[in-house]
Amino acid sequence: MTILRFIKYLVLFLIALKLLTLALANRDTVTLTLLPEDMAALVGFNHAVEMPLYLVILIGVGVGLLVGFIWEWIREYRHRAEASRARAEAKRLQAELGRKADSQRGEGADVLALLDEGKGGAQPAR
Repeated sequence: MTILRFIKYLVLFLIALKLLTLALANRDTVTLTLLPEDMAALVGFNHAVEMPLYLVILIGVGVGLLVGFIWEWIREYRHRAEASRARAEAKRLQAELGRKADSQRGEGADVLALLDEGKGGAQPAR
């Protein structure tokens, strides 16, 4: 096992240990309400959920990570699109270069055949 793989597993173990410690330290039940009490009285309803505090913390972290990933994906769209256009242009230019090289190779072969014909084939009459 390589040292980098060992470090990776060690970091994952430490993160799991920290999450377990967080869960054990915050297992009291809390009530999450959709609206503040005054606004709920005005509207006439209020949805409430009871869950352990560690679950609220972990869900908050997960939602924050998800929002951050989506935000970055949207922000970097311009760079990905530009890179895609550059790859397509490079592929097109590479194909064009290959076609030109093939056509020049064919022309060069014709010239070489004519030169070889003049040297070894039919000798000019004197």
